Amino acid sequence: MYQDKSPRGDSPISIIGAGIAGAWQALLFAQAGRDVTLHERSDATMTLSTSHWAGGMLAPWCEAEASEPVISRLGLRALDLWRRELPETPFNGSLVLAHPRDRADYERFARLTSGHQRLDARGVAALEPSLAGRFREGLFFAAEGHVEPRRVLPKLHEKIIAAGGAIRFDSDVRADELDGVVIDCRGLAARDGERELRGVKGELILVETSEISLSRPVRLMHPRWPLYVIPREDHLFMLGATSIEAEDTGVSVRSALELLGAAYAVHPAFAEARIVEFGSGLRPAFPDNLPRITIDAEERIHVNGLYRHGFLIAPALAELTLNYVARGQIDNEVMRCA
Repeated sequence: MYQDKSPRGDSPISIIGAGIAGAWQALLFAQAGRDVTLHERSDATMTLSTSHWAGGMLAPWCEAEASEPVISRLGLRALDLWRRELPETPFNGSLVLAHPRDRADYERFARLTSGHQRLDARGVAALEPSLAGRFREGLFFAAEGHVEPRRVLPKLHEKIIAAGGAIRFDSDVRADELDGVVIDCRGLAARDGERELRGVKGELILVETSEISLSRPVRLMHPRWPLYVIPREDHLFMLGATSIEAEDTGVSVRSALELLGAAYAVHPAFAEARIVEFGSGLRPAFPDNLPRITIDAEERIHVNGLYRHGFLIAPALAELTLNYVARGQIDNEVMRCA
């Protein structure tokens, strides 16, 4: 998988984009003792970042159903890095459910994935008491986890500073304005150089209710895209996420009906939940929906195309970039020269 390249010395590291991809790059380079500056065009709230609208699923086994094996490989490595750097990350597993009409999709999902345990109705109820009597069976992926993006990004930023790195918010810079090794993690904003990138819209709804308690993400079978109910703190639940080939912002009526209907199908008490927020983010994707680490002719590094796997694979991509800069290692499945 690897071949040797020349190491890059001790040049300063400039990273553009403080979302989940850039934050992990900055953290690992800072921990390695490099002089790191992370530039972000928005302020510390990160509301302009795609990461602000992410689900935060750390589910490499579930993703094997619709993704190439490289996603699972990177995701499994990334789980170790999440545990190492943020040991408080909840790894309570993922629960996959289906109603009888979607039994064929459920069995297909089970065949294409691994790392799960089949539960009967009693097992589902023991795992999630709020769902007692609602589902006859489920698939439990015990080793998976999830994070809350809007809480975990500030924690990563704090760790970067603690490791000796610097963060410059409201810093809308170009790569040619920076010295040393430049790592571009701008997502769709990088289309000035990455012309194959496209935006894939992911919509979400945030609701609040104290009538339901869930300890882990619940994935419900759907004929068009994966639908999730993800527990947050303070009685909040994220309902998401669609995967639409469109680059507009906002949430359509159709999507809202499907997301809210999915929540109601998980538990009728969601009908009385209070809607807190509608929103959407544009995930950067290449035509093959796979991530790329590209080294261009000026030896600048572009990390992009994380699609809907950003929080799952960002730590592993950062480790690959660090290995390249520090030791010249190339991962031929992910890295390429422009």
